[in-house]
Amino acid sequence: MESAPQAKLTNPFPCASPSPRCPYPPEPKAIRSTRRGSRLVACGISRRRAVSEMALLGAATSCVNLLSVTVPVQAAMLEPDVIRYRKLDSGVKLEDVVDGEGPEAREGNLVQFNYVCRRANGYFVHSTVNQFSGESKPVTLPLDGQEMIRGLKEVLIGMKAGGKRRALIPPEVGYIDESLQPVPEEFGPRRSLLSHAKEPLVFEVQLLKVL
Repeated sequence: MESAPQAKLTNPFPCASPSPRCPYPPEPKAIRSTRRGSRLVACGISRRRAVSEMALLGAATSCVNLLSVTVPVQAAMLEPDVIRYRKLDSGVKLEDVVDGEGPEAREGNLVQFNYVCRRANGYFVHSTVNQFSGESKPVTLPLDGQEMIRGLKEVLIGMKAGGKRRALIPPEVGYIDESLQPVPEEFGPRRSLLSHAKEPLVFEVQLLKVL
């Protein structure tokens, strides 16, 4: 049984001069480069062709690398994402940081809590916990719509003692009235807080007790 004839291999990068290490025959003539006095001796192909072939090779390699990276990313995107925050009907966006233990705070309950207030850009406004000494002056307020700002009341409802939440409160459910709580007792911090009443505020709240 005769074997099939083997295809003749062609040299993709032919050498300009014969060499015992090169199995391919040399090109009939070498091609000069554009630089004066220099000669392309490694291969007998034009600079333009070499550059174009290298560009095609690089593009193919990039496509392979891109696919090898994007496939795991797409696979990861198909996995169920963890819900970082939820949005209430009032526009408040809140995130549960620590669940806490014990009974949940309900509307009308008297609660004691600490909080840190910041602007939406992260600028510090006020805190019931001293950042240097760690001493705290917790706030005690009823969960109703008469004393407390509505947005913060919605954040505290459903929390348990020891729980922590972070929330973005829009101005429509924030300090629409300067008499609403919580506000600092000191004049400077109070003025600073109320000066940002018409913008969204970030509250980090820790519920201490449900009284």
